[in-house]
Amino acid sequence: MLNDPKNYSENIKPFQPKIPYFMNCLKAFLVGGFICLAGQCFQTLYISLFHFTKQTAGDPTAATLILISSLMTGFGFYDKLARFGGAGSIVPVTGFANSITSAALEHKNEGVVLGIATNLFSLAGAVIVFGVVSAAVLGMIRLFIEQIF
Repeated sequence: MLNDPKNYSENIKPFQPKIPYFMNCLKAFLVGGFICLAGQCFQTLYISLFHFTKQTAGDPTAATLILISSLMTGFGFYDKLARFGGAGSIVPVTGFANSITSAALEHKNEGVVLGIATNLFSLAGAVIVFGVVSAAVLGMIRLFIEQIF
């Protein structure tokens, strides 16, 4: 019987589009790899031109990638990149900058303080709190394990 709920998933399989897993993975790999390549180029630039060390070049590199992805989000380019690259565009730090900037831009008509600033930190606040709490919990677990052994 066609309307049988037990066989529903089997009945709709012929009507579902095939998912191009390989192409999706390839696009994600290329986009994520390009973002990481750009980050490596910026890091090399900071090391060679501004005489940063390998350890200290990471901060301006991350800041540069965040600035570029925020500008790309503001001009609407990052959404096109994300539609093409999928998960490859959200894995690096640029994906987090995109999500924060997008949240702020959605509410820009509500004003600078109540619109942009409030929504800019609505997502970032949750991520920061989760990061701090999980770091504290993992630190306590590590301390406990070190005390035992």
